[in-house]
Amino acid sequence: MCAIVGIINSNDAARSAYYGLFATQHRGQEASGISSSFEHKITTIKNSGLVTEVFDEKSFEILKGSMAIGHNRYSTAGSDSIKDAQPVSAKYALGEISIVHNGNLINKQEMRENLVGDGAIFQSNMDTENILHLIAKSQEKHLKERIIEAIKQIKGAYCLLILSRSKVFAIRDPYGVRPLSLGRLKDGGYIVASETCAFDLLGAKFIRDIEPGEMIIFSEGKDEFQSIMLFEKTNPRICAFEYIYFARPDSVIDGKLVYEVRQKLGAILAKKSKIKADLVIPVPDSGVPAALGYAKQSGLPFEMAIVRNHYVGRTFIEPSQEIRNLKVKLKLNPMSEALKGKSIVVVDDSIVRGTTSKKIVEMLRNAGAKEIHMKIAAPEIKFPEIYGIDTPTKAELISANKSCDEVCEYIGADSLEFLSIDELKNALGNEREYSLVSFDGDYFIK
Repeated sequence: MCAIVGIINSNDAARSAYYGLFATQHRGQEASGISSSFEHKITTIKNSGLVTEVFDEKSFEILKGSMAIGHNRYSTAGSDSIKDAQPVSAKYALGEISIVHNGNLINKQEMRENLVGDGAIFQSNMDTENILHLIAKSQEKHLKERIIEAIKQIKGAYCLLILSRSKVFAIRDPYGVRPLSLGRLKDGGYIVASETCAFDLLGAKFIRDIEPGEMIIFSEGKDEFQSIMLFEKTNPRICAFEYIYFARPDSVIDGKLVYEVRQKLGAILAKKSKIKADLVIPVPDSGVPAALGYAKQSGLPFEMAIVRNHYVGRTFIEPSQEIRNLKVKLKLNPMSEALKGKSIVVVDDSIVRGTTSKKIVEMLRNAGAKEIHMKIAAPEIKFPEIYGIDTPTKAELISANKSCDEVCEYIGADSLEFLSIDELKNALGNEREYSLVSFDGDYFIK
């Protein structure tokens, strides 16, 4: 779950890419990087840390030009965030190239073994580097054909931005698992970004989503762009987790405002609930819209009785369990005066490992809450998500190993209720299919 941003034919492109990455910092906090093209030379700056830590004013004196691509990194446990930071840049037969990638390739190991067998030398653990090698070893005369040949060999979820010395290629996988949108900047240039919230910060106008299986080619100094459909039309499967947790609530994905979808999820929870309580409180921040929806539907008072320290990042996307445990205490603090002697409904977006929920219930109990009823605005997560989310094994997923009652006992709540898969589909809209692999185990990309 990374963020990618591309700026094309715009003044001070790298600075605009910086602001786009800043707006999408929630998608990855381990490393950040930007590549820009100026006078047919690609320059890259990247490092571990947040966007504001990696770049300063001197960075933009180095990153010149009207075209730039950027990346915020979210990784699985144990990866070296400096070595595996993006963009990935290299020189090859046709010149220079730089790539950023959001998603996960499911045939990455097989590809890597074949490439190493052919003499390729890898510098990182990233599946993104496979794409670089495939492009470099191709015998096609033009970069466009090399990219198409490479894309036909990879499988999985991916949104890609590829920067050459005079072009930017934007590519989305055939199922559109991860979001990617196209906008127009105020100075006439283009922006491509993982989420539309990046457009808002830059004052860009949303044009459309990049279609599943589509490649758009932008050329330096040219207003028009070329669109190529790389695959036969499929039934798109946008990841439901974008709506549940990952995307910022003010982003629009596939025509749906994430905030409104989350409110619907909360309202459905309230309709099915038989709990009598005094208050509805969210686990901030991602549980807030669902809790509002629950409160409106149930008529119960809504209180922000858990205060979040916004200088601490998201716990689910932290790379180790030890860091996640510490950050729960650093990040969240309950207000005793609002909770003492109260029966409360606590709304959260999901339960993955259960450790965060357990600590939240413990904190609320210590703050004086009489009854704690957990309501989860998603179904039970029972299967590893292999398309870019850090749930690599069933052993880590509490609902894959325990019943709802057992999970309730583990986290220490008085009751626990999830949405069903059908209820989630109803909230998302039944006009299309979604990637629900975390809930139903349907690994549709073979």
